[in-house]
Amino acid sequence: MRVLLVEDDALLGKAVQRGLQAEGLTVDWITTGGSALTALMTHAYDTVLLDLGLPDMDGHAVLQDIRRRGWRMPVLILTARSDLSERIANLDGGADDFIIKPFDLDELAARIRVGIRRAQGRTGNTLQVGELILYPERQAVTLQGQAVSLTNREFKILQALMQAGNMTVSKDRLEQVTYGWGEEVGSNSLEVHIHNLRKKVGKQRIETVHGQGYRMGRQP
Repeated sequence: MRVLLVEDDALLGKAVQRGLQAEGLTVDWITTGGSALTALMTHAYDTVLLDLGLPDMDGHAVLQDIRRRGWRMPVLILTARSDLSERIANLDGGADDFIIKPFDLDELAARIRVGIRRAQGRTGNTLQVGELILYPERQAVTLQGQAVSLTNREFKILQALMQAGNMTVSKDRLEQVTYGWGEEVGSNSLEVHIHNLRKKVGKQRIETVHGQGYRMGRQP
């Protein structure tokens, strides 16, 4: 899952980015509302973590712009403002959740998972395709009841494919989910990860859709 973190506090931003990366998320961190809107126009994100007190524009204005443009990803407000009327205004304005600073990173990660799960219309947190089960909160995968050892990037690719169901996921989208800003992406890096993933979960479980991308395949 790829997260856009919009937070101008350097210490908090770095701590949140590192903490969520340790949870297996790809996190792009920026510090202004204008940069947030630019990032959202050029990349696909699973969720947005939005501070209200940004240096160039109020976070509520960013939220309004996000919803005005029709972007439907979950938006979780990060705020030190505890005023009830303001929290209600942001929820009514399109926010999916809020968390009051200071907050616990484990709780933040859980709220992110809940928001994405709701957006995808799922009630449970696990993803299952046949005998292949993925547990996002544990970063674990089992096949026929046996644990499957995956690298962090293999896990992200498999999660994106399983979330898509029988829909095709483009190569560009899988690269965005797997690599954050500043990380070098080799010309065939994704193909290498897919090859290794197929060896671990079964070649037939991941189909190549020529010219389009990849999708979960038929189950044995």
